[in-house]
Amino acid sequence: MTRQGAAILDSTAPPESATSDVHEPRSARRRWRARLGVGIGVALALIAAVVITTRSSGPHAPTAEQVNATVHAAIDKAAADAAKAPARSTQVYQAILPSMVVIVTERASAGGASSDGDNGLGSGVIVNAQGAILTARHVVAGARSIEVTFADGTKAAATIASEQPENDIAVLTTNGAPAVLVPAVLGGSRGLRVGDEAYAVGHPLGLTESLSAGVISGLERTIPIPDGTTLHGLIQFDTAVNPGNSGGPLLNRDGQVIGIVTGLANPSHQGFFSGIGFAVPIGAAGGAAGAPPQ
Repeated sequence: MTRQGAAILDSTAPPESATSDVHEPRSARRRWRARLGVGIGVALALIAAVVITTRSSGPHAPTAEQVNATVHAAIDKAAADAAKAPARSTQVYQAILPSMVVIVTERASAGGASSDGDNGLGSGVIVNAQGAILTARHVVAGARSIEVTFADGTKAAATIASEQPENDIAVLTTNGAPAVLVPAVLGGSRGLRVGDEAYAVGHPLGLTESLSAGVISGLERTIPIPDGTTLHGLIQFDTAVNPGNSGGPLLNRDGQVIGIVTGLANPSHQGFFSGIGFAVPIGAAGGAAGAPPQ
């Protein structure tokens, strides 16, 4: 069990949005080599078939050059098929992107007015056909106004429909959602294992729709956060997240939401990623939006 200071992933005055980069995990290269190995195995099977045919067909046996040509053709085809297959990270990114929203909040300054310097940026994900948006509570807590931008560019004012302070989870609703909504697929969090692939999609430092990849580093973590709340049962991961990721989804290799990003380890008391992030398991977070236990 981990119990140490943690930072919530708030950000203020987000910079200009930038085009996201998709980073392919190292495991993708291993899968490519595995596919190539399958192709080589097919080639060896063809060689065996040629040998059997040679023994049974007498004078019509293929020459050594023909056998070599068959083997090389099979290897080349396997390599080409492996190159055509999209990386796992690409599939995850494309699956979740239509369900993502950008959340911008406006908070009152000390004098009661608002200013651009009091704006905050966070992420959210659509979780049902009614357009409910799951995010981290600290992203929207205390905001005088909340605006969400959907994947198609539609902007709408949002309100907090429900909250779970003990899990740092909030559910937002809007009156101006697009006609077509694409809810994310919620995955189970009970079967997670340390070492499983983990992906985060969000808007770190204003760089909208960014994807990062890593693994689950630990389970059932406990951390205190600055508002005095202690969060329990968290997923620890090494997928890079920064202010702007908070409230966004943590995903498994099938593109299913397994958690909501809430904070990061903060040993230096700085609000940037130091190698350890935390997410509320979807089994706890999804309940706020009426999802069944996972």
